[in-house]
Parts: sequence; structure tokens; C-alpha cells
Amino acid sequence: MRAPVQVFNARLDPLTEREAVDAIFRTIETGGRGWVCTINVSILMAMRRSRALQSFVDRAMLTVADGQPLVWCAPLFGGRLPERVAGIDLMDSLCGRAAEDGRTVYLLGASERVLTRALHGLRARHPGLRVEGSHGYFAANEARCCAAKIRASGAQLLFVGMGSPRQESFIAEHWEQLGVNVAIPVGGSFDVAGGAVLRAPRWTQRMGLEWLVRLLQEPRRLLPRYLVTNTLFCLLIVETVALRLRQWLRTRSP
Repeated sequence: MRAPVQVFNARLDPLTEREAVDAIFRTIETGGRGWVCTINVSILMAMRRSRALQSFVDRAMLTVADGQPLVWCAPLFGGRLPERVAGIDLMDSLCGRAAEDGRTVYLLGASERVLTRALHGLRARHPGLRVEGSHGYFAANEARCCAAKIRASGAQLLFVGMGSPRQESFIAEHWEQLGVNVAIPVGGSFDVAGGAVLRAPRWTQRMGLEWLVRLLQEPRRLLPRYLVTNTLFCLLIVETVALRLRQWLRTRSP
């Protein structure tokens, strides 16, 4: 595997979506265990504020870039990321492979209605997929029971869509009880899979503007987050570029 690329406080594996799917299924086939993180700008900035979230990402078996800006800025840090690996796309590809290989998948998160629609959508796209799920609206004292249900399902793949950092905390706290080989926090991917949120067109994804499409659909919830995280990220990039420029000018000085 190629060497990871350190982008600020995240160590990102330079993998394509297909390579990530292959690596995850090698883990399942060999009986390994671990979690996978898909990092976008919002998560990257949240990691800088939360030691627990930073630690969770640092301990992931794979960490991929779920954000076009991270792919674009990787050369500033001396590396290259081949492509964006979006959480929703990774989940869909993994479910397709699970249907082919006869593996069991479990979804935890969203409302009962959205979860039901997501399960139906995944089964329709991937005939033969063995997938079960539970909604994410449970009390803290019910978390252990949820973990037991996941173990009882016999699932090898777990997707947790409860928003960050709750989804990461659930995986970390109940890891030994879950029984799955691979767990992946996927944020609002169930909303997309279930049709509650429209996915941005491919051309906006390639331009790094998927966040804008999400913002137009949920402005009240997302505007404060994006204002803070995107502004902070841009300031850090400007600072990094200025540092690289000063270093270059020093090498040119007589």
C-alpha cells in the first residue's frame, strides 16, 4: 500500500474507491477487525477541537478523503490522493460487494422511516443483499442493547449514520461487543440512500461544491457549521501556502 498523506492533522490513505473496497473485504476474508473513516473538511476541523474524535480517526485501519478540497490540497503536503472516496459511494459499493460475496450488512442510524427507505433502496440496487438495521433514536442506556442486536445479526459490515461525534463514540465504546469485522461511520448517508436528501449532481461533486447543494437543502442546520469549518480550513491553507512560499524564497536567496 502507498504511504499515507498527512494533511494537517489527518493521515489519509491514497486509495481509490475500488482499492478501499478491496482492502475492506480482505480484512473481512482474513477475519481481521477495524473501522474505516471517511474524512471531509468538517470532520477534519472537528478533529482539531476533539481529542476523542482525533484519537478515533488515528486508530482507524483506513482513512480516506471524503472531500474534494482534501484531494486538491494534498500536493501542498508532499503527497497525492488519487480521488475522493465519498462515504455514500463507499457504502453503496461495499453493499454491492457484500451481495456478491454473501456477506451480511447492518445499518444503525436515522429515523425509522428514513432507515426503512434506505434498506429498501439498498436491497433494490443490490439483489440478494442481506441487510438489517435499527434506527438511531435510542437513549444512552439502550446503546448496549443496540450493540447486542448488531452482534446477534451476524453482520460483517456495520454502517453507523448518527452524525459526528455520536457515531464514532458508539463504535469506540462498544467495539468489543459489536462482533463486526468492519465498522464505518457514514454521517447522513442513510438520508441520501433513503431519498430524504437529494445527492448533488456529479459535476458539482467534481468541482468540490457538494457541500453547497447540501446547504441549500438544510440551510438552518448546516450554515453555521460550514461558515466556521470552511473559513478555518481556508485560513489554514493560506497559512500553509505562505509558509511554503517563504521556504522557497529562502532557498532562492543568495
